[in-house]
Amino acid sequence: MSLDTSTLYLVATMIAAMLGGMLLIFGKQENISALEWWGAAYLLGAASVGLCTIAGDSLGVTLSLALNAVGFIACGMVWNASRLFHGRKPNLPGMVFGAIAWIPIALAFPPGALAIRITIGAGIVAFYAALTAGELWTERRKPLQKRWVAILVPVMHGFVLMLPILLGHLMRPYNAKLSGNIWITGFAIELVLYAVGTVFIIFMLVSERAVTLHKTAASMDPLTRLLNRRGFVEATSRVIEREARAGRPVAVLIFDIDHFKSINDRFGHPAGDEVLILFATVVVSTLRISDLSGRIGGEEFAALLPCSLEEAVVVAERVRSAFAASGIVIESGPVDTTVSVGVAGGPAGTELEVLLASADTALYQAKRSGRNRVEAAEELPLSLESWRRKTAGLSAPVRQAPATT
Repeated sequence: MSLDTSTLYLVATMIAAMLGGMLLIFGKQENISALEWWGAAYLLGAASVGLCTIAGDSLGVTLSLALNAVGFIACGMVWNASRLFHGRKPNLPGMVFGAIAWIPIALAFPPGALAIRITIGAGIVAFYAALTAGELWTERRKPLQKRWVAILVPVMHGFVLMLPILLGHLMRPYNAKLSGNIWITGFAIELVLYAVGTVFIIFMLVSERAVTLHKTAASMDPLTRLLNRRGFVEATSRVIEREARAGRPVAVLIFDIDHFKSINDRFGHPAGDEVLILFATVVVSTLRISDLSGRIGGEEFAALLPCSLEEAVVVAERVRSAFAASGIVIESGPVDTTVSVGVAGGPAGTELEVLLASADTALYQAKRSGRNRVEAAEELPLSLESWRRKTAGLSAPVRQAPATT
């Protein structure tokens, strides 16, 4: 069966145009600027390819080069879309650089130097494809095996977007010979399939981003922007396991803001929220970058420190004094801001639940002793059985006891 390649190219451009319009509308509805850039790039690329395919040689050299330049801008927009998708600002000079450089360079050669123009155009497309892949390569929050599809797609996009234009220059002088070429027909079919398949890949990236945002939101306290209890437990479990493999101790701090209920009763909940936000700020600015902190209850916070009990007590005292000196003043007067702290530490592999229980006991002692103070747990953690079971398979085989007579 013989397929007309020009028709296939037109079908592909129409699909790309519809896809671009859909991405543009969806990007505006969801306020995702990267999708808007992708959609606009598809529309520009589709217009460029479609006009080159329909008009052919009647365009003339100058207009044909101008349409090619529009295609190069579309490639630059795809690169900028990947930048926006990963939180970077668009690079407008870089986006139009290929198009600006293309026209004078192409005009510098005689009209018959088609092969040279093809090589230059392919180089510009490859340049933008490399930039796009580079943007996704630097996205190190995912392992490589999860990123390779996202890296490959923009590279293919630039290649597929421009190659029909290049092929159009080759086909027109030898249309009779190339119209039945199996490779050309196969490529045209691939272009149609690519235009349809790309939408699924882009929405896969958007869906993955949405899942990540929801997962992050589920682990964060919306008021203080610290980890909530769930996020704190998950994050600290990984740190405890890492420190245990290195044989290093860990410590837990539990903070409870003193007389917090009376603050809400006397000054109102907005003032109480300000106290919570203030304390979270003090904790983040006082702890080290290797420490983890979270809000695990109403006015109760916790922190995990990869250090000894003695060091943790020093850090806890630093947080206590900093918070006591940072009182909030509202219209009705100053708000007393003090905190009681319980500290517990254990050897490598101590379970988080054990540390939290011991620190909570120390916190209760601090409350009973007058508040606005730091108390360290006197007793060692109750159990290391969970870690021992987990690491039993890594230890040396147990020797059998000699038989008794």
